Amino acid sequence: MGSTRLVVLLAAALMLAAAAFPAARAQETDHEEEFSYIIGEENGPEHWGEIKPEWAHCGKGEMQSPIDLSHRRVTLVRDLGYLNHTYRAAEASIVNRGHDIMVRFDGNAGSVVINGTEYYLRQLHWHSPSEHTVDGRRYDMELHMVHESANKKAAVIGLLYEVGHSSDGFLRKMEPYLRMIADKKDREEKVGVIDPRGARGRASVYLRYMGSLTTPPCTEGVVWNIVKRVRTVSKHQLELLREAVHDVSLVIFFFPSTGPIRSVFPPFT
Repeated sequence: MGSTRLVVLLAAALMLAAAAFPAARAQETDHEEEFSYIIGEENGPEHWGEIKPEWAHCGKGEMQSPIDLSHRRVTLVRDLGYLNHTYRAAEASIVNRGHDIMVRFDGNAGSVVINGTEYYLRQLHWHSPSEHTVDGRRYDMELHMVHESANKKAAVIGLLYEVGHSSDGFLRKMEPYLRMIADKKDREEKVGVIDPRGARGRASVYLRYMGSLTTPPCTEGVVWNIVKRVRTVSKHQLELLREAVHDVSLVIFFFPSTGPIRSVFPPFT
């Protein structure tokens, strides 16, 4: 039991306390027409920080996400414990934001406790391909579960996916709604009660680092928690998500980060 418990508790730590950073609102811009993921365009990632004064972090920030989760930067910490969550089924809506598909929880979907702070689940959304890479490898999809504390600080749990023979159970339940809002930018539909526990899964080992929102305003001070276990998504499900936002292959812009990564051993082997 001792060795098993050790493996479970090998989690990521913060070198700097979250309180040392400005409160990061768990709010990304919903106005896709104001920015683009395409490098070289006037409103592309390299120009995000110039579009609006309040987006300055996108160009000048020092703790920007996403990053490459390189094992050479990982430090083992043995005493952080679980990502203790108390998620629950809640009323939700699905929104086609043009650059991604978001499930927004209109009711109380529960929370996760990180370093003694309770962060409430506000929404989740998908990116394809993944925004974060692991030792330079980009995965087929990444799910972000976005949380916000009572003090408006943000924490995100990220899950990585690769295409395989089996489909993702949570996405399978969402497929009818994805078809409903496909090709309808800014379309929003009520989807009834959704249980986020199906999206989170049970994996316990994760990496943590301090970063930012990955779309404007690129606010820093976000506590990132990337789950170690890579999950499986079907090719059909991936195509459904991409087609819903007219995306053949999303171009992701990477920002440098000076933040430390603390995590499990062995990291992403």
